[in-house]
Amino acid sequence: MKLKISQYIALLLLLLVTGTFWGTWFTLTRSLETFSAQEFIHIGKTIIANVAWPMRVIMPLAIAFVILSLWWYPDKRSAGFYVCLLAGALLVITLLITVGIEVPIDNEIKQWSASVLPGNWEEIRDRWKVFHAIRTLTAVASFACFSGAVLFGSSEGPSIY
Repeated sequence: MKLKISQYIALLLLLLVTGTFWGTWFTLTRSLETFSAQEFIHIGKTIIANVAWPMRVIMPLAIAFVILSLWWYPDKRSAGFYVCLLAGALLVITLLITVGIEVPIDNEIKQWSASVLPGNWEEIRDRWKVFHAIRTLTAVASFACFSGAVLFGSSEGPSIY
């Protein structure tokens, strides 16, 4: 029962992480170039203020519950276990992109104003956009792997050994 509960919570948290990144990519990131500097700064600051604190809790919890699910997974030699492990690795990559690349850029954007804008702001915006797309892909892939393993994996299923 503890495995199913940990998988359920992990799925819910993965859904929230993935939804946050997918929603931003789908509705905003694909058209960043169409926004003026003032609009970009306003939208950026608003999104940062809305998601920074919740994601500081949700992402680590998601990783923790994926790890718990792996810990309690009954057959560590099954394909399902390794797909869950891949999901965890993809989620850690998502976190590393967030903390190592996106957050530092966000911290720069928080200091900007329309009158005080770095000369290379478009280059910084484009870098953020590329890594946000990669981060979104790793989050979606993590959710797909984990949910697939939960739905289709079985401790009775084929072993890779």
